[in-house]
Amino acid sequence: MLLLFDNGTPRTLARYLIDHHTVTEARARGRDELENGELLNNAEGAGFEVLVTTDKNLAYQQTLAGRTIAVVVLGQGRWSLIKRHVPEIVAAVDAATPGSYTEVKIPLE
Repeated sequence: MLLLFDNGTPRTLARYLIDHHTVTEARARGRDELENGELLNNAEGAGFEVLVTTDKNLAYQQTLAGRTIAVVVLGQGRWSLIKRHVPEIVAAVDAATPGSYTEVKIPLE
C-alpha cells in the first residue's frame, strides 16, 4: 500500500512499515502546508491509499464518507509513546480498506 504520513506522524514509524508498504512524508512531497481537507484531496488524487495522522479531530472536521483513502489516526504524536504500540499501528495499517477510519489508542504513560 502507498502510505502518506502527515506532519505529526513520527518518521521513525516508517521503518516498521516499509517492508510491506511504501511510505512518504507530507513534508517531503511539499504537502506540509496543506490543511486537512486539502491534504486528503491531494493524497487521494496522487493515489495514496492510507493517510497516517495524529489529528484526532479529522473525522469531525472532514467528510470521510465516499473517500477512497483510508485514515489511520494515532492517539499521540510522540515517538516515546508510540513505539510501545507499533504492532497495533502496523495491524491497523495492514487492515485498512478504501474509505476506512481507524483510531489507534495510545495512552499517555
